[in-house]
Amino acid sequence: QVQLVESGGGLVQAGGSLRLSCAASGRTFSSYAMGWFRQAPGKERDFVAGISRSGGITDFTDYADAVKGRFTISRDNAKNMVYLQMNSLKPEDTAVYYCAADRNPTTIVRRRGPLYDYWGQGTQVTVSS
Repeated sequence: QVQLVESGGGLVQAGGSLRLSCAASGRTFSSYAMGWFRQAPGKERDFVAGISRSGGITDFTDYADAVKGRFTISRDNAKNMVYLQMNSLKPEDTAVYYCAADRNPTTIVRRRGPLYDYWGQGTQVTVSS
């Protein structure tokens, strides 16, 4: 069982930055691929960014086209943390952001939410124009 708790959301002006954090419980954090998803009002939950499980030479990352070049996902296995650095924020980035853990044993980052096993409660990000 993994518990995930997000933090770092808030209100920011367009062009600004926020850093989301996700704290994970459990002793096997490094064996999970981690993802960030977001859900805007009236819309489906969408993949934002993901990072593979650790253990290889490097961690693989993947990003949705809408955030590529602006957002960066990273993980600190010693602290059981995953982060989402969000720069050049736009009003269309406004959503509830969720952290999720995937027991996927490969180094592939999966984009489909139903494949993830554990979810946090979400943190609100609001970008004003």
